[in-house]
Amino acid sequence: QVQLVESGGGLVQAGGFLTLSCAASGRTFGISVMGWFRQAPGKQRELVAVVTSDGVTTYADSVKGRFTISADYAKSTVQLQMNSLKPEDTAVYYCHGRLYSRDYWGQGTQVTVSS
Repeated sequence: QVQLVESGGGLVQAGGFLTLSCAASGRTFGISVMGWFRQAPGKQRELVAVVTSDGVTTYADSVKGRFTISADYAKSTVQLQMNSLKPEDTAVYYCHGRLYSRDYWGQGTQVTVSS
């Protein structure tokens, strides 16, 4: 089992920035992917950014150039630096980890961007 705990959400004005952090605990050896998804009210959960243990990153088109993901697999942590935030970035952000084809999720942290 893997437990994921997020921190760093909050309320920010449009154009501002936030950093989300996530720490994994439990059975962390073998985690191959860590990243972030988000879910806005009335919408499906969507990928924001992920990074593999090999360092390969994937970003949603909507956040490219504004968000940066980084991970320390030795410490089982992942961060998401979010710049130039827009009201449409408002959502609950979930930390994600994949261990041997099984997906794990954090409890989510709210990010609200006011216009």
